[in-house]
Amino acid sequence: MATRWDPFQEMDRLFGSVLTNRASSSLPMDLFRSGDHYVLAVDLPGVDPGTIDVSVEDRTLTIRAERTPRSSEAQWLLRERATGTFARQLTVGRGLALDKIEASYADGVLTLTIPVSEEAKPRKIEIAHAGSRGEITTGADAG
Repeated sequence: MATRWDPFQEMDRLFGSVLTNRASSSLPMDLFRSGDHYVLAVDLPGVDPGTIDVSVEDRTLTIRAERTPRSSEAQWLLRERATGTFARQLTVGRGLALDKIEASYADGVLTLTIPVSEEAKPRKIEIAHAGSRGEITTGADAG
């Protein structure tokens, strides 16, 4: 009995497994704004909290962590969870207080809270106007 071999199907299978492995070894994250700060949540399941490193240099935020392999003497039947060092870098824009980032790690999720800088927050600008004698007064002085 002859079998049919489709080279495109085989290539699709190979590329699919490569992309699946690449996606599983990345650091998936969510980013949202809540009031006057941004929240970045990064999935780091199975990572030793002592290996997590968060740093900021200029406008680059770097997150680095390590997942160590379980016993190498085990007879693996399936091994999909990647091990080793993982890193992700984000270029952040101006208007953030990068010196006031707060970080916490719970339930396999690293959460960074990044406040908006005071200079970037919206504010009211008072308008000066001329008084009856040609004097300029501010809105606070006007009565």
